[in-house]
Amino acid sequence: MERDVMEYDVLIVGAGPAGLSAAIRLKQLAQAQGQELNVCVLEKGAEVGSHIFSGAVLDPRALQELLPEWKSLGAPLNTPVDKDTFVVLGQEKAWTLPEWTLPPLMRNHGNYIVSLGEVCRWLGTQAEELGVEIYTGFSAQTPSYDEAGRMIGVITGDMGLDKQGNPTANYTPGIEIRAKYTLVAEGTRGSLTKQLEARYGLRATSSPAKYGLGFKEIWRVKPDLHQKGLIEHTLGWPLDANTGGGGFIYHHGENLVSVGYVVHLDYSNPYLSLFDIFQTYKTHPKLKALLEGGQRISYGARAISEGGIQSMPELAFPGGALLGCSAGMVNVPKIKGSHYAMKSGMLAAESVFEAIHQGAPEILTSYPQKLRASWIWQDLTAVRNVKPYLSRWGTWVGTMLGGAEMWLSGFGITLPWTLKHTTADHSTLDEAAQSRQPEYAKPDGVLTFDKLSSVSLCNIGHDDQQPCHLKLTVKDIPERVNLPKYAGPEQRYCPAGVYEFIEQEGEQVLQINAQNCIHCKTCDIKDPTQNITWVPPEGGSGPNYVSQ
Repeated sequence: MERDVMEYDVLIVGAGPAGLSAAIRLKQLAQAQGQELNVCVLEKGAEVGSHIFSGAVLDPRALQELLPEWKSLGAPLNTPVDKDTFVVLGQEKAWTLPEWTLPPLMRNHGNYIVSLGEVCRWLGTQAEELGVEIYTGFSAQTPSYDEAGRMIGVITGDMGLDKQGNPTANYTPGIEIRAKYTLVAEGTRGSLTKQLEARYGLRATSSPAKYGLGFKEIWRVKPDLHQKGLIEHTLGWPLDANTGGGGFIYHHGENLVSVGYVVHLDYSNPYLSLFDIFQTYKTHPKLKALLEGGQRISYGARAISEGGIQSMPELAFPGGALLGCSAGMVNVPKIKGSHYAMKSGMLAAESVFEAIHQGAPEILTSYPQKLRASWIWQDLTAVRNVKPYLSRWGTWVGTMLGGAEMWLSGFGITLPWTLKHTTADHSTLDEAAQSRQPEYAKPDGVLTFDKLSSVSLCNIGHDDQQPCHLKLTVKDIPERVNLPKYAGPEQRYCPAGVYEFIEQEGEQVLQINAQNCIHCKTCDIKDPTQNITWVPPEGGSGPNYVSQ
């Protein structure tokens, strides 16, 4: 069966902050010149915002540049930050640092506590009103190239395949969507991005990519405990000094609190259960007092880029460019990246618009130049050494060194060195025989919960009969290598119960519960043998973070 072919001037993969901002800016530029520009946004989620998951505290700087009238247009930025604290946790105690001790770059006054999914849905509406075509429920599976090797678009995933990949009666082949330029804005550890990095050698000169896994639950708490506009970031317990991470508590909406935790994926103990670390975090007296008597209403998890400018790949390649989190534009100490994603989309759009009027040159050379001249690069340069400090010297020494450097940056002083990342996250695990196995309390169903009841809050929709989207390069490596050497870490780093070892005929074998997958990409990142590849499932599948 032949594929349908659709052609546009610009194709954007991903309807997140970066992709939608790029689409809006392209249409603004075309309208200002009185020209027609056909822009298509492809989104694998069932609707715009359904796969968007974040903290989220939004810096409105990029939004102000993109849509200066955002307030009158009804942008869902309804909870301004009015108190910003940083808390160090011990097992039983909490010490709040005075706000004046925080480097200016770490402060959040002027920002807004938001649902990033709602922001993206609103941005999608603005884009469509400008004439952008947004197609949801279509996953970009593979790039398409011309004879010279230039990217000319993507091919979307086939629909209606059975578990073995054979066509069923409902089979529909994917569509080839072609464009003069393709902007890839699919988020952290995107499958399309990985293919492009390999094809064009985009990581040839960069440090290894670094990641964290971020968890979040939304709770409705007692009204007398709610402090709308308060954000708190925490450091310390329940992690030890050699395992990076920290928590956040954001008060917003009608008695809503977003409680989250990030664990850096360069941890070494294969017995760590990242989900249980997050659940344990909520038992601290500080959080327990806030959450007791409340109701948990949502759960989710997502990998976060942490490598900074050292780990950024080449941003432009023949026929396209990488935007936002696809390129790793995240401020690690501040856990912020949405405004960088938006700004990168705007800069890429400007480069594309210029290039189209210059006869569509092969590579968007002006895009990385614009980015390096922008406030994105200024911000990320100021925090570039924070993650390496944490990785090399642990939480406490690393935090002090990073804080000192950020203070110097606030005074206009830039240190002359940039520390490189030396080890990819999948290479940091110790062997199980050399590791201590932590004990985690059983979930109480009040503050702490099991994985399956948590995953049920993600509103997952996967057709059980479709092919498994978690691909093993060598089928028996989990049993032959991961289990004896690392005690099967995939069953503990996955936040959704996708991987479990079960007994079959007297032997332990890996079972993949692909229907539980919430698309966090952690398995693709942390698997010590790099034997797991995450690819998009059938379009529209996955979580639906309707309230995130």
